[in-house]
Amino acid sequence: MGKPGNTGIRRIIRAARYSSQGLLAAWRYEAAFRQELALTLVLMPLAFWLGQNAFERMLLIGVCILVLIVELLNSAIEAAIDRHGDDQHELSGRAKDLGSAAVLFSLLLVVLVWAVVAWQRFVA
Repeated sequence: MGKPGNTGIRRIIRAARYSSQGLLAAWRYEAAFRQELALTLVLMPLAFWLGQNAFERMLLIGVCILVLIVELLNSAIEAAIDRHGDDQHELSGRAKDLGSAAVLFSLLLVVLVWAVVAWQRFVA
């Protein structure tokens, strides 16, 4: 059950504020997020040039946005682990490694999708 007084438009406004705080924190504290956002901002206009239809353009842009989503989740995992303490623990390391692997796979997906669309446009 939700918190009392946190319904309707009030909930939407608070959620938007929390989301903007999260994006600001990612920008401020996460170099990987800044790099991936810069890459996305470069690739988005290229998606409109490379993609030959709306589906391809959305696919090219969507995989870039997916990287940002995965990076935000990875950063959240790392922050929660770091908040718990500096002690080395197998499960903490595993959680961070799994988050990093998720980012890697999302980046590989970007390379794969962009390569396939480029192949279709220029080679096939």
